[in-house]
Amino acid sequence: MTSVIRTKLLSKSYGAEEVVSSVNMNVQRGEIYGFLGPNGAGKSTLMKMLLGLVKPTGGEIELFGERLNINSTEHLKRIGHLIETPVFYEKLTAEQNLELHGEYMGYYNTQRVREALELVQLSGVDDKPVKQFSLGMRQRLGIARAISTRPELLLLDEPVNGLDPEGIQVIRNLFRRLRDEWGLSLLISSHLLSEIEQVADTIGVINGGQLIRQVSMEDVRASTTDYVEIVTSNITLAAFVLEKKLDLNNFKQISDRAIRVYDLRISQDTLSKELVLNDVPIESINRHHHSLEEYFFDMIKGGTNYEASYQAGV
Repeated sequence: MTSVIRTKLLSKSYGAEEVVSSVNMNVQRGEIYGFLGPNGAGKSTLMKMLLGLVKPTGGEIELFGERLNINSTEHLKRIGHLIETPVFYEKLTAEQNLELHGEYMGYYNTQRVREALELVQLSGVDDKPVKQFSLGMRQRLGIARAISTRPELLLLDEPVNGLDPEGIQVIRNLFRRLRDEWGLSLLISSHLLSEIEQVADTIGVINGGQLIRQVSMEDVRASTTDYVEIVTSNITLAAFVLEKKLDLNNFKQISDRAIRVYDLRISQDTLSKELVLNDVPIESINRHHHSLEEYFFDMIKGGTNYEASYQAGV
C-alpha cells in the first residue's frame, strides 16, 4: 500500500509551548486511520497543518507522495475536511450551502450534492435554512460538505460530536462505505475510544503532542484477550511442564518470574494441578483480561502493563 499522508518530525510551537512534537505519522491509501487522544493532545493542530491552515515549526509533510508546499492550495482539491465546529451560511439551505462550496472548490455537480445529503440522511430538508438545524444536523451537513466534491482523502476532527446514537451508527456505516466503495482514505480524530475502535483499520495514539504509537486494530484486538498468569520462582521448570506435559505452545515469559498462558483450552485448575505434581513452586495463578480501555490507558500513561504485553507479543 502507498501512503497518502506521511509526516517526519512534524512539530508546532506557540511561543515556548510545543503542542505537536516530532510526529512521524503514516496513513495508508484506502484505510481508516483513527487518531486517538484526550482533548488538547494536539489532534486538531496536526490536522490543520496537513491542510496548510497552520504553519509547522519544524518537520515535513507529504501528501499523496509529494512534499507539501505551504504556499500552494492545489492539495486542497483532493481533500475533504471537517475541522472543529463547521460554519455555514445560516440563511441558506443545506443544498445551497453545498452548491456554494462546490463552486468555491471548482467542483460544481448538483447530483453529487444531493448524493452527499442522502448519505448523511439530510435529504428532505430542502426549504429549511441552516439556522434552524440542530447541532447534530449541522455536524452531518459538515460531513456532507466534506464528501460532496468526491475527495481522495478525508480529514475529520471529532465527526460524531452532537450526534444521537442513531446518527452515530449512520455515520459509522458511511465511513466504511466511503472506504470500501469509494476507495477513500480517512483520518478521523476522536477522544472516544468506543467510536474509533469500531471503524478504524489503524490507530495512532497521541498525548501531550507526541504520537506514542501507531498500531493496527488487528494487533490491538489480539492484545486484549484472556490469559492465565503464573508467577513462580522456577520459570524454566514451569515452561517445561507447559510445553512437554500439557502440550501448550501459546504462552509467553514476560519476566523472570511470570508466564502468561493464552491457550485456554485447559482449565486453570488443570494447569495448577499439573504444575504442582511436577514440583513447580506456584506463588500465584490467576486469570486476567486486558481490556481495550486498559490497553490505551496504559499506552497513554506509559504504564508497565502495556509495555510488558507489547514486549511479550500479546
